[in-house]
Amino acid sequence: MENNENKKNQIQIEVPADEMQGRYSNLAVITHGPNDFFLDMILMGPNTPKARVQSRIIMTPENAKQLLMALQQNIQKYEMTYGEIRPRNAGGGNGPINFPLPKGQA
Repeated sequence: MENNENKKNQIQIEVPADEMQGRYSNLAVITHGPNDFFLDMILMGPNTPKARVQSRIIMTPENAKQLLMALQQNIQKYEMTYGEIRPRNAGGGNGPINFPLPKGQA
């Protein structure tokens, strides 16, 4: 009986063929309004004055909080297996190594 309940609660997720390869991002800019969080996934090249948003994810505050918790849980599991993840930029900034953050963004 419990096995049937679990099958009812499972979500089947289909990834379209054009999304299977994924998109690489080495910078995320996160902003929010009262009802939504915006995650701009950016590919920033070295010595490039302009970066391009690879993907924009818009989610509710509740979903953003669930994402935060899922990331925390997965990072903890990753570090238990592979060791601590250490930020590359020793300067304490939030941007990737040698890449300045855009002004006014977090």
